[in-house]
Amino acid sequence: MAVTNHPACDGLFIISLIVIVSSIFGTSSAQLNATFYSGTCPNASAIVRSTIQLALQSDARIGASLIRLHFHDCFVNGCDASILLDDSGNIQSEKNAGPNANSARGFNVVDNIKTALENACPGVVSCSDVLAFAAEASVSLAGGPSWTVLLGRRDGLTANLAGANSSIPSPVESLSNITSKFSAVGLNTNDLVALSGAHTFGRARCGVFNNRLFNFSGTGNPDPTLNSTLLSTLQQLCPQNGSVSTITNLDLSTPDAFDNNYFTNLQSNNGLLQSDQELFSTTGSSTIAIVTSFASNQTLFFQAFAQSMINMGNISPLTGINGEIRLDCKKVNGS
Repeated sequence: MAVTNHPACDGLFIISLIVIVSSIFGTSSAQLNATFYSGTCPNASAIVRSTIQLALQSDARIGASLIRLHFHDCFVNGCDASILLDDSGNIQSEKNAGPNANSARGFNVVDNIKTALENACPGVVSCSDVLAFAAEASVSLAGGPSWTVLLGRRDGLTANLAGANSSIPSPVESLSNITSKFSAVGLNTNDLVALSGAHTFGRARCGVFNNRLFNFSGTGNPDPTLNSTLLSTLQQLCPQNGSVSTITNLDLSTPDAFDNNYFTNLQSNNGLLQSDQELFSTTGSSTIAIVTSFASNQTLFFQAFAQSMINMGNISPLTGINGEIRLDCKKVNGS
């Protein structure tokens, strides 16, 4: 029997092959796109931005808190809004994990954003995309870069408390450990340094840096890579056996502005967290040259930060028919 090559058949074969290959390799971040809501909720970005602008009037640190939620979400089960789920019958909330308990905040603003979106476009915008939108708006409103947010994530149906305890980088970890945690989610050293630059705004509690102030790593002395003037200030703010919940600025020069001062601070040993200062003070580390380049060129930092935020937002998203569009970010639908 003669075999004929029909153009239409070839096209169908190629389409079928694409479908097969896609199903083999599973959900891809390539399925996220910038125009996902253009037909269903065209004002989504503006709604997010205006809600954050309102929140900033009474809470100068809310932008930093919101970007941190996106970061802590994406490192656990991918960017699926699992961090927003409360405890329930079969869900152990990630809010109770060590990196989040008594420190993750901004959940009320996320709820306000979601309510505004539900009023405008019911059942359309996912909570995971709310976090991605909010991160970009928070940085932009603080004077930082804007970027094209890729969209189309869907919301997870469960949380991962154990994963939140083990996968989120800690401010008291070694640089090698933190690098490994970034690598585990597909992010490289450039992403690590760029994303650490988010500590150019926001606050931190004494409990996450007081290990540096009096008895660093069991030496009986403060961290030698901590500027002596800053050390004296922090020892007064966070005395031994004092409150661990007192807060101070991550960036002592421009605490609420998104700029490259975080990196110039590191060059003078004025990084607040151990994990910050390690980027510049770890002998022989490839991170030193990246810190130096960002310190001398804010535009370069802004470009790298925007790209690394896109990279982070691409970590294992749920798309298509996976997950759901949560109607209330705190709980799965029907619960």
